[in-house]
This record gives sequence, C-alpha cells and structure tokens, in this order.
Amino acid sequence: MKFMKLGYRPDSFFFAAEAIRSVSSEVSTDLEIHVHGSLYRLHKFPLLSKCLRLQKLCSEIQDAGEIAVVHLPEFPCDADAFELCAKFCYGIAITLSALNIVPVWCAAHYLRMSDDADRGNLLGKLDVFFRSCILRRWKDTLVALQSTRQHAPPLCEELGITGRCVDAVATAVVANPLLPGASGSWWDDDLTELCVDHYWRVMVAVKSAGIVPAKLVGEALRAYALRWLPIHDDDGGELTAKQRLVMEKILSLLPQEKGSVSCNFLLNLLKAANFLQASTSLQLELARRVGSQLEEATAGDLLIPSNSSDTLYDVDIVMTMLDEFLLQVQSPASERKVELEGRLSSSHSSKLRVAKLIDGYLQEIARDNNLSVEKLIAVAQAVPDFARVDHDDLYRVIDIYLRSHPELDKNARKQLCRMLDCKKLSVEACMKAAQNELLPLRVVVQVLFSEQSRAAALSGCQVTELPGNLKTLLAKTAVEDEEDRGRSISKSKCPTAEKLETLKMKLAQEHDDEIDYDLIPREALLLRSVSSRFRALCSLPKNPKKIISKLLAMNRRTNY
Repeated sequence: MKFMKLGYRPDSFFFAAEAIRSVSSEVSTDLEIHVHGSLYRLHKFPLLSKCLRLQKLCSEIQDAGEIAVVHLPEFPCDADAFELCAKFCYGIAITLSALNIVPVWCAAHYLRMSDDADRGNLLGKLDVFFRSCILRRWKDTLVALQSTRQHAPPLCEELGITGRCVDAVATAVVANPLLPGASGSWWDDDLTELCVDHYWRVMVAVKSAGIVPAKLVGEALRAYALRWLPIHDDDGGELTAKQRLVMEKILSLLPQEKGSVSCNFLLNLLKAANFLQASTSLQLELARRVGSQLEEATAGDLLIPSNSSDTLYDVDIVMTMLDEFLLQVQSPASERKVELEGRLSSSHSSKLRVAKLIDGYLQEIARDNNLSVEKLIAVAQAVPDFARVDHDDLYRVIDIYLRSHPELDKNARKQLCRMLDCKKLSVEACMKAAQNELLPLRVVVQVLFSEQSRAAALSGCQVTELPGNLKTLLAKTAVEDEEDRGRSISKSKCPTAEKLETLKMKLAQEHDDEIDYDLIPREALLLRSVSSRFRALCSLPKNPKKIISKLLAMNRRTNY
C-alpha cells in the first residue's frame, strides 16, 4: 500500500479531558470547534489561513470575545478526519493512504482547504496523490472504492472519487483479464468484497468494453453470488432485502451467450430467488435462462421448493424451463424427419438427455402426496415421444406414484398408465411390471404380450394377435369401458386384428364378479419355434386372478 507523508512537526495534540482535544503551545487557544460530540481547542491563525469555511464562520460571529466557538453539525466525516486536517494546518506530520484518503478528502472539501485559501493547500495534494498513486495500484483502488461506501457516499460521488475508482478497476480488468499462461481470471475474488452497487458499476463497464470473454464474466458473477447469497432460514428482513437486490443486479449482468454461466449456477440463483420471494418476473426470466441449457441439469437441481402449500416442489417453474428448452431446440421440418427416422440431428442428443432428466425428476416428485395426477401427466407428456428411447424410467414414475397414492381411483389409474408404451419396456422392466399388482390388468396383459412378441421374434416367428382367451378378455373389458362412458358396444361382434390395439388401450381393471368366465374359451395356439413361455401364455386359466398367478409363476421360473 502506497503512503504519503505531509508535514514535519511532531504530534502535539493531546486529550485535555474526556472528548476534549487540544494542542500543546505556549500560546493560549482562541478557537473552539465542535465536531460530532468532540471538542477541539485550537488556534485561529493556522486554521483560518487554510480553511475558507472557518474564516467565514468566524467572521459571522458577533461579540466573539477572546474565544470563538464554531459548531460543524454538517461535517461529512468523523472527528478523526477533522483532526488530520487540523494537524495539516499546524504543519504536524500526517500519513495518508488508501485507508484514510477518502474521509480526509471529504473533510478538506467541506472546510474548503483549496489553493484559493493558501498555495499548496491540502485538496491539491490529495488529488495528486490519488491520481498518481492510488489509482495506479489495484489493491489501493479497491480499498479507496470501498471507503467511499462508508464515508459520505453522496459527496464522494459529487467529488468524482467513486467514479474514478470504478473506472480504474474496470480498466485494469479489461487491460489484463487473464493471468499470463492461465485460463482463469485473477480479479473475480477481489471484486467480491465490493458492495453490490459498486460491483454492478464495475461489471457494466467491463462488459461494455467488449473485450473480457463472457465465460470470465459468468465466473465472476458466480463468485460474487456465492459471497453475497448465503441462503439461511434465519435471515432477517434487512438481510433478505439486500440479498434480493444482489439477485436483481446479478441477473441484469448475466451474459446472453449460452454457456457463459453454468446451468447449475442458474438453478442455484433460481432457488435463492425462490427463497427470497423475488418477483415473479425475475424468477421466470431465470427459468427461461435455465431452459436454454436444460440438458446440463440434474434431477436434483430441479427440486425447487414451492412457496405454496399445494405441492412440495415448484412444478410449474420446471414446466417453464422445459417449454423454453423445447422452443429453442425446435427442429425444422427436414431435421424433424431425420429425428423420426432415428438418426442423430444437431439437437437430438440434447433432447434425449432432457427426456432422461425429466423422467428422473418425475420419479422424485411422484412421492409428493399433494401432486395431482393431471400435473404429473402434463409434465411427462411435454417430452416428445421420440426423445424417450425406452419407457423404463416412465414405468418407474408410474410405479412410484401408484405406491405413494393408494387412494387413486380406477379412472385415474387408467389415465396415468396410458402414458406407458409397453413396446418400449426392457425385459427387466417387463418382468417387474408383470408382477406389479398396482397396475391395471390391461397393462399387465399388454406387457406380457409385448414381451412374448419380442421372444417370438427372436425365435424367428411373428405374433400378430393375442391368444384367443386373452383376446376375449380384452374385448370383454373394452365393452365394459365403453358402457362406463355411457356408450354401448355390440357383444356379438368379435374385435378384429385391426381393432386390437385400440381395444388394448381401453382395458379396465377387472374384478371377479364383473365377468361371466364361462364365456372365455380355452385355446391352444401352436406356433413352431415359439418359446415355451409363450406357449404357456396361450393356455392361461379363465379366472383373471388365476391368470395373474400363473403369469407370476412363469416370471419367477424365468428369473431362476
């Protein structure tokens, strides 16, 4: 730190009594100055010769007598700054540095210690030292800038001290944004000590220069956020207001370039904004920024607590992120055709990652007892079908939700399970689904038929329809579904192969007393080279519960 010494006489100031300062001299004091609870007994000659304000105040005193008494209620700084100015007037040695130059400068300006009062006065010396030493040293400039926050901020702005410090800091950053031979910045940690207003002004100047890479700007913002956004449940109202201001300033400084800040950092900002109950517009803006790089997130990152009592987590804000992501990676018609054909496009891989991410997120929030089935389905169906390579994760979502919501009625269960494409389930997922007693019967049948079709295909055969007993069961349950909706379906007409897929999607959960089991025929469909497991499927019992029992036994034997 750079220092400047002025004067040569030894310090002769002393405490005459508590809160009373005086100076040792053979001449009696004739001037009393009151400054913020302190009394100074000094001499007129050395002070009035250098302080135009004191000259004016003393000249206005009537019947002053031997001792003139002056009050300085509007003195901009503390009594220590006044004492340094007074010592300068006496020629007593004083030391100035970045630590005290700002309050002394403000005090000298108030006392009007310019060259108009005396040649080589204090204000001129302060300006030279500030310009030639303070502003040329990084640490000194930062210390002086922080000092302007503590000592008469409006006056520091008026004198240009704050602005000159801000410009000097920004200039140093722009001139050398990187350390020689390094990939990171050297200045971001130092700037975290600045108040938010000063930091914002410095960063605006840095960004305006257009030289510092957006990535470095993003890293600096992250460092500042970590310093000033320690989110605690016991934060007081004043601290929360300051943090909200920090949040708003950081958001206004975020570079627009994608990848300049990490998705994790943006989500941490969003969680902080949620905790601080920042404005809805601010949170939506952050959510849109997250959406632009959503593929970088993890499922845990998306678990943002809800401010309402409806759900544990804010699902709507995640929907905003997902909508923004899909909007930004929306493919042109030609690229969409490529995706449907199963080939990679420029954004295809990111869509696959986001689909996996959303399914992982759904598994987390599915445990929430207050989460409605409609909201869960809305999030799940927002993901494009082609982005889900398999439906294993989606099956886990359904399973978790059913186990966490045992009160779910029949229609809601059917609505939930319609999301599942059994053809996209792996063998392992099929095995679990076939043994899942929470799933509607139609889903279990679909799962097993899909698995047997796959097994038959591997054996060189092709299964085009269900065995007769299951087909009749499907038709029967489909009829009952239609009747539940107030429509009727002729029972005399068997469903054709073309309608089989539609009927399968209309299955209802069965009960023993709802089906005339004598109407279900036994058929033994013999297919050459088909697995023994599929042939066992063709000879299932009539009773649905016995059907499930036999299927479970088949699956257990396969597992062994």
